[in-house]
Amino acid sequence: MKKEPDEAGLLLESVYRGMFEKKGQDVLKIDLRRFENRITDYFIICHGSSTTQVDSICYSVEESVRQGTGIKPSHVEGLDNCFWVLIDYGDVVVHIFLSEYRTFYSLESLWADATIEAIKDNI
Repeated sequence: MKKEPDEAGLLLESVYRGMFEKKGQDVLKIDLRRFENRITDYFIICHGSSTTQVDSICYSVEESVRQGTGIKPSHVEGLDNCFWVLIDYGDVVVHIFLSEYRTFYSLESLWADATIEAIKDNI
């Protein structure tokens, strides 16, 4: 079931708020909606400078989304080492990297043909 645009917007805003509350860096939104066989509508990516910060950002995103929308993630992966944490909300998949892992995996370049937007802190 696809979310209405207002619901997706509220989910995205809640994700951004959670990231910025814990100083997530270089937040990007990758819009995948124009691809026919996509697995999600949006990738939201940020990074932190330590595993402690990555863990903190993850917790903050989950809390912000839960408070703002009532939605819980269907899956969270990567909390064992906090090098790359993935939070799956269905239409929105959140990637929180340790800075050097973000550079290494470079999801932005893998999806370079998608619409990519830098998100600025406005909370």
